[in-house]
Amino acid sequence: MSDLSKYIEIQGVEQTFKTKKGNFPALRDINLTVAKGEFVTLIGHSGCGKSTLLNLIAGLTVPTEGVLLCADREIAGPGPERAVVFQNHSLLPWLTCFENVYLAVERVFSATETKAQLKARTDAALAMVGLTPAAQKRPGEISGGMKQRVGIARALSMEPKVLLMDEPFGALDALTRAKLQDELLDIVARTHSTVVMVTHDVDEAVLLSDRIVMLTNGPAATIGEVLTVDLPRPRNRVALADELRYQQCRKAVIDFLYTRQAHVEKVA
Repeated sequence: MSDLSKYIEIQGVEQTFKTKKGNFPALRDINLTVAKGEFVTLIGHSGCGKSTLLNLIAGLTVPTEGVLLCADREIAGPGPERAVVFQNHSLLPWLTCFENVYLAVERVFSATETKAQLKARTDAALAMVGLTPAAQKRPGEISGGMKQRVGIARALSMEPKVLLMDEPFGALDALTRAKLQDELLDIVARTHSTVVMVTHDVDEAVLLSDRIVMLTNGPAATIGEVLTVDLPRPRNRVALADELRYQQCRKAVIDFLYTRQAHVEKVA
C-alpha cells in the first residue's frame, strides 16, 4: 500500500544542462516529499530552477542524478495522472474551448468510455471553471483569464492525481488573478487534488499553500527552507489579510527571498 504522506518523492535529484559554454548545474541535492491532497508551491528568484523542478515531476525532463516517484512508481515520462497547466495556456487556436478540453478527455478515456460519456466529462470540466457559455468559442474570441480557465479545465478533465501548475496566473491582471486563485481554492477543495505550483507571488503562495518550498538562487539551486502554512481551510483572502499567522508566513517568505537570498547586483 502506498504511503500517502509520501505521494510524490524527490530523492537526491540533480539537473545539469549541457550548453555551448559547458555544463550548467541548474539543481542540486533536491529532497522533498509531497503528501496526497497537499498543495505545495515552489518559490524563488528567476533562474532558481522552479520550472525545471516542475518539469522533472511532470516527466518532461529526466534528472541527471537521483530519482522521482509518484505513488511508489518511478516518474520516467509524462503520464495522465500528472496534468500540467502552463502560463501560456497552450490552447490550439483553431479548436473551440470544448474541443480543446475534449482532446485531453479522449486521449485518457476513449478506450473505456462512449462518446456520450466523453462529452459529459468535457461539459463537466468546463462547468467546473464557469465556462459553459463559452464552450463553442475559440481562444481568439475569449479573454486571457478565460483561456487560463480552459487550460485548467483541460487539466482537471483528465482526473489527474497530481496537478502541476507553472505560474498559471502570472500573465493576468490583478483582479482576474485574484478571481482565479479563489476559484482554484474551491476546485482543489472539491477534487482533493495534489498540487505542485510554481509562483513568483508571495501572497499567492501563502493564500493557496499547505507548504511553501523556497529555493536558493541558481546556479546549483537547492531547497533553502520549507515553510508550513498552518492556516485553516476554507480560506478567505479578505479575512486572512488581518490574520497574524498570515502576516508571519508572508514575512518569513519575504525575509528568505529579499534578505537571505537577495540578488547581488553586478557592477559593470
